[in-house]
Amino acid sequence: MRLALAQIDPVVGDLDGNRELILGRLAEAKRAGADLAVFPELAVTGYPPEDLLLRPGFVRAARASLERIARETDGITALVGVPLFDGDLRNACAVCSGGAVQAVYRKRFLPNYGVFDEDRYFAPGRDLVLLDVGGARVGITICEDMWQPGPPATELALAGAELLVNLSASPFHVGREREREEMFRTRARDNICFVAFCNTVGGQDELIFDGHSLVLDDEGEVLARAPGFEECLLVVDCDPTAVIGRRLRDVRRRALARELPEPPAAAIVTVAPAREHPGGTRAGQVVPFPDELEQMRRALVLGLRDYVRKNGFSEVVVGVSGGIDSALTAAIAAEALGPDRVHCVSMPSRYSSEGTRGDARRLAESLGCDFREIPIEPMVDAFSDALAASFAGREPDLTEENLQARIRGTLLMALSNKFGWLLVATGNKSEVSVGYATLYGDMAGGFALLKDVFKTDVFRLSRHLNEQAGRELIPQSIIERAPSAELRANQRDEDSLPPYADLDRVLEAYVEEDRSLEELSSDGFDPEVVRRAVALVDRAEYKRRQAPPGVRLRPKAFGRDRRTPITNRWRG
Repeated sequence: MRLALAQIDPVVGDLDGNRELILGRLAEAKRAGADLAVFPELAVTGYPPEDLLLRPGFVRAARASLERIARETDGITALVGVPLFDGDLRNACAVCSGGAVQAVYRKRFLPNYGVFDEDRYFAPGRDLVLLDVGGARVGITICEDMWQPGPPATELALAGAELLVNLSASPFHVGREREREEMFRTRARDNICFVAFCNTVGGQDELIFDGHSLVLDDEGEVLARAPGFEECLLVVDCDPTAVIGRRLRDVRRRALARELPEPPAAAIVTVAPAREHPGGTRAGQVVPFPDELEQMRRALVLGLRDYVRKNGFSEVVVGVSGGIDSALTAAIAAEALGPDRVHCVSMPSRYSSEGTRGDARRLAESLGCDFREIPIEPMVDAFSDALAASFAGREPDLTEENLQARIRGTLLMALSNKFGWLLVATGNKSEVSVGYATLYGDMAGGFALLKDVFKTDVFRLSRHLNEQAGRELIPQSIIERAPSAELRANQRDEDSLPPYADLDRVLEAYVEEDRSLEELSSDGFDPEVVRRAVALVDRAEYKRRQAPPGVRLRPKAFGRDRRTPITNRWRG
C-alpha cells in the first residue's frame, strides 16, 4: 500500500483556501501513485473552529466544501477531517473515493482538558469503520481515540485492522513529539498493527501544531517521519498484511477478545483494488527530532509567521530597549518575516544608559531591520507637569516608572495604527507570571511572542540563535548585561524579584506542576523565594487576563491552559 500523509497548515474558517490546499496535496498524492491520502483532523475547517461550530451556516458550508473535495477522488481514496451534522454534530473522518463520500467515521473520545473543549461542540460516535484498500484492512481513528489504551483501537484490531490510521490536530509543547511517538509505538505493539499518524501543522492563535506525522510498523519501528513545523507530503510504501504472521504466533489477542465486551459491528468499505505502483518502492524519509532549544525556536518562528500571515498583517513593530527580551523578539521576528518587514523602535529616557541605547541600534543593524529612535523625555516632562498638582506632596514611586512604560506603549501603538504594523510585545513568562510588567505599557500589543518563555530560556535561546547564525546576531553585551527595566536610576530586576534562576524553578513548579505553597516549601526551595513568588503570581492574574495572545510552548500556558479566578482568596 502506498500511503500519502498530507501534513498541511489550514486556516480556521477559510473553507475555500483549505479546500484548495487539500486538493493541491491530493493531486500531488495522485501523481505519486498513492492508494490512500490522509489529511488532518478537521482539515476542511481548520482546528479548533471553536464557536464557529455553533453556526448552522458554517457547518453547512463545511459539508458543501467536503462534497467538492470528494468529487476529485477518482483513482485515490482520501480520509478528510470535517465536522458533520447527522442529527448531532460530529468530529468526523469522511472516506472519499470514486468521486463521492463512501463512509463516515465519527470520533469517539472527545477531549475536554487543557486546550481542548470538544464536549462543548460534538457528540461522540460509537461506530467502527474498516476500509479494504488493495486487500489490506485499514481502521480509522481520530486524535484522542488513539490516546486511549483500549477501544476503539483494540476493537478495530480484533475486527481485522492491520493498519490503524489516526487523523490528528495534536498541539505542540516542548517534548510533546517524543511523548506522542512513544504512545503510538505502544499502540502499534499492543494491537499488532501498523500505525499511520497524520498531524496538522501551523499556528492558530496561541496554539502551535508541530506536524511530525509518522508511519510505524507493528513492532513500533519508525518507517517514516515528516519534519516538524513545516508542511509536507509524506509518501511511504508499507505492507500491513505482514502483521498476519505475528498475530498467528501471538495468542494474547485471543485472550483479549474473550475478556472484552462484544464490540459494535465494523462497517467494511472496499475502496481500492490492489495495484502496482510507479517508480519502485517508496521507503519514506525519517526526519530526526530537533533538540529542545531548536524546537522552541521553530515553534516561535512558526507561531509569529502564521499569526501575522493568517490575520492579514504584513509588517511588525518591536520596541527595542537594548535588553535581552526585546532583542530575542526582534531576532525571531526577522527570521519569521524577513528583516525588511520588522521595525525596531528605541525610546530612551533619562535612565537609559549609553550601553543599552547603543545596543538597541547595533541589534537592528545586525538583523538588517529598520531602526528609529524616539526619545521620551519631553513626553515624560509633559505628563509630570500635568500631574504635578495632583501629585503634590507625594514622593516619586512606581507610578512614575509605569508612566514611562505607558508612554512607550502609546508611541508603539501610534506607529501600529498609522502604518498597519502589528505590535509584538516583548515580555517573557517570568515577568508575566509575577506581574513585573506594566498594563497598557510594555504589555501593549497584538501578539506576545515570549509569553510562554521563562527568562532563563530567553538567555538560552539568545545564545542558540547566535550559535546557529555563526555570529553575534544578538550582541553579546546584551546577553551579558544584568536585566534592568531602566525606569529609575541604577535599577536592576533583582531589586524587585528573586534571581531568575531561582524564580523560574519555583514558577515552573507552581504554575506548570500545580505544586502547593506547602509542598514547595518542603521541596528544598528557598521559603522566602517561594512566598514572594506565589504571592506575586496570584496577585497578577488580572494583568494576565488583559495580555495579548502568545505562542504556547508548555503544557500549562497562561490563558487556554491555566484558568485561575481573578477574585480569589485561596493562598495555598
